[in-house]
Amino acid sequence: MSSNDAVDVQSFIDHQPFSGFQWVIFALCFLIVLLDGFDTAAIGYIAPSLIQEWGVTKPALAPVLSAALFGLAGGALASGPLADRFGRRMVLNASVLLFAVACLASSFAADLQGLTVLRFVTGLGLGAAMPNAVTLISEYSPTKRRALITNAMFSGFPLGAALGGFLAAWMIPHFGWRSVLVLGGVAPAILVVLMLLVLPESVRYMVAKGLPAERIRAVLGRISAAASGARAFTLTETKSVAAGKRGLGVVLSRSYAVGSLMLWLAYFMGLVIFYALINWMPILFKDAGLDPKTATLVAALFPLGGCGAIFFGWLMDRFNANRIIAVGYALTAVAIYAIGQAAGNVGALVVVVFVAGTLMNTAQVSMPALAAAFYPTQGRATGVAWMLGIGRFGGIAGSFLVAELTRQKLGFSEVFMVVAIPGLLATVALLIKQFSHPETAPAQQAGDAPARLDEEMQAAH
Repeated sequence: MSSNDAVDVQSFIDHQPFSGFQWVIFALCFLIVLLDGFDTAAIGYIAPSLIQEWGVTKPALAPVLSAALFGLAGGALASGPLADRFGRRMVLNASVLLFAVACLASSFAADLQGLTVLRFVTGLGLGAAMPNAVTLISEYSPTKRRALITNAMFSGFPLGAALGGFLAAWMIPHFGWRSVLVLGGVAPAILVVLMLLVLPESVRYMVAKGLPAERIRAVLGRISAAASGARAFTLTETKSVAAGKRGLGVVLSRSYAVGSLMLWLAYFMGLVIFYALINWMPILFKDAGLDPKTATLVAALFPLGGCGAIFFGWLMDRFNANRIIAVGYALTAVAIYAIGQAAGNVGALVVVVFVAGTLMNTAQVSMPALAAAFYPTQGRATGVAWMLGIGRFGGIAGSFLVAELTRQKLGFSEVFMVVAIPGLLATVALLIKQFSHPETAPAQQAGDAPARLDEEMQAAH
């Protein structure tokens, strides 16, 4: 390349092999969402211990179970516009530090009210971290593999939630429930140090904000030395955006409003299911006759199934992503209903919980990649964050839903039948999104990316 070359950054990323530097970004973002999943699910696993130690009733747990979800919603809604204005890196570092400190402080809570407040603060950090991790990795991914890479990274969330269950089952009998929260605070504090040392800003964000070319060149040079001769960088958007609009102005604009609403609805309904079950399954299984340790271990199988999102990511890069995820939610509804029919048979319960978790988490984990692909750079962080933030209210609804169902004395099978319904509503939402905003496969959109980059380089010469 000559010193006069101007390079389109996405074409450059599409044209290069996935580098070691990009794998480092992937690993850091994966660890962020892994610890996010661990901290988010931790309260559900320690809930039976809280009932025993503090003598509270199950319905009284609803505020502490949902406190982090209010924080998650607030953190996500605030962090998207902040990241579109000030950058993904700064918001990520601050948010991980916040949830590390707050989770560690939660381990010293003396009563339910104090724990509720600290879980809310923890949620603010968790809610801000996740959407920006999704946005950052999506902006460092080649177009043809963006859904696969983003889903693989985001699968750290259900893995972290499952890891919390397995560790809680071992740690609580040996060290008490507070040890789970100590681990949930110390681990992200260590991660923040690594992030400050090596995590870069998004190159797409830097170009969109008109930051100095030397900063962009330094980052792209770590992906490939081919960037070393470039003196200018451009950003070609495949998604339309009105001049001067960014952040929420893009997300709620006429071009994106219906799709935004359907993304919010689908993610909301998915989290109704996820939090209803992740918070209450250990208690529901215990009430159905399982001993507490077995109930916790079986419940931990539910979030473990999120690894299937890697397969969905592969499909989304090749076929219609809206329809693929819609099918996932429809099958989730069937599987959740089946859990309610397996009471009394531990073997069958293990199988259906794992299958239901695989389907549900595969669909849910695929949603951030769908949102990241839907929005342009000027509104991507806000679009992803608001979907996650508004969706968190579904988690709040799910936590209170099961509390209310148990208060109404619904049976085991009836509870799971009700919890299956949101899966059908999420299916309908994504089909409406596809009808309103017809999507094509990313592989088709990016099929000429290498050719475009070659043309730019030849023209520059």
